[in-house]
Amino acid sequence: MEMSWCGQVLYSGTAKGTVLRLEAPISFWGGISPDNAEVVLENHPQRGVKITDKILIVPDPIGSSSSAAILLELLYAKIAPKGLILGTNKDAILPISVLVAEQMGWNTIPIIAMENPTFKSGEELEIKTCLLYTSPSPRDQRGSPMPSCA
Repeated sequence: MEMSWCGQVLYSGTAKGTVLRLEAPISFWGGISPDNAEVVLENHPQRGVKITDKILIVPDPIGSSSSAAILLELLYAKIAPKGLILGTNKDAILPISVLVAEQMGWNTIPIIAMENPTFKSGEELEIKTCLLYTSPSPRDQRGSPMPSCA
């Protein structure tokens, strides 16, 4: 049975993969290694777990302007999560890293903000986001219409 959830799209995209739910608050800056995408925060219950290729659920993100630099390094090294769902304390800085990655021609990931995301580690999840546009619809760099929700 397929179910749907709604959240605020901070950066649009699609992703499909296994959920990794972080069980304690974390900042990417000092909490995630940019070298191997491993949780390195001292005393974090998931210390040593890698976030690569996961749909990462961060119910309680701790903001830091340097967190965007860590996510950008993960995107550059192709060891980033496939998607990111942030809880109540949504981080407006993290999407900047994905925007920069897009401008550099690197892979990007969707970032969603949700109140109290209930997804659990090990579940399979697919993220499908799109943007709603008013008329006339915007065009991409090649002049083609940008996709919108049907």
